Amino acid sequence: MNKALIVQGGWDGHEPVQIAERFKNILLKEGFEVEVSDTLDSFLDVDKLKTLDLIVPVWTMGQITSEQASSVIEAVASGVGIAGCHGGMCDSFRDNVDWQFMTGGQWVSHPGCDGVTYTVNIVKGSSPLIDGIDDFVIKSEQYYMHVDPAIKVLATTGFPVADGYHSPNGKIAMPVVWTKLWGNGRVFYTSLGHHNDIYDNPKAFEIMKRGLLWAAAGKSVAIKNCLPA
Repeated sequence: MNKALIVQGGWDGHEPVQIAERFKNILLKEGFEVEVSDTLDSFLDVDKLKTLDLIVPVWTMGQITSEQASSVIEAVASGVGIAGCHGGMCDSFRDNVDWQFMTGGQWVSHPGCDGVTYTVNIVKGSSPLIDGIDDFVIKSEQYYMHVDPAIKVLATTGFPVADGYHSPNGKIAMPVVWTKLWGNGRVFYTSLGHHNDIYDNPKAFEIMKRGLLWAAAGKSVAIKNCLPA
């Protein structure tokens, strides 16, 4: 049986408990054994982390110790997947660049704040993860992020929509959904998910579900290919 750890907490405005519950239910329906924790100390036991298939951080604007972060970084490198959304993974720990290096990006702004209507543009042919999913419109925070050039972009959104100091730079395509490899591990991220009800949108939900399962499947692939831990 696949095993997952969901760690929830941080800023309550991102509804970490509700998001964690939704992700837990997705994984349970897929036959996972799921542990939900509300402490970052769950990251300290690297040997336990390495027995997992998936780590799901749902934690915004917190502080992580070097020991907690290094355990996750080592576990993912060994083949354990990591997947998350919005500020729950890529605005988790603003002062930990190692975490940002692993996850592939960091939130820096959301011009217009909550309630911006924008289009999520699927990058056709980029990955089986988004096969059969068309562009869709969402009303939420539109994340402006600093991203790793190594990420594989699966969906983007166009800036600017809301005016701001960034607007004179003209139109740019900001990554919304991406994957990345970290050692033997798979990293999945979507910037959607400011509130739990974002995942009432069937396309946003399907992308997140596929991302969780894709990240978790990386460990078995690494073992099959006899990759070093």
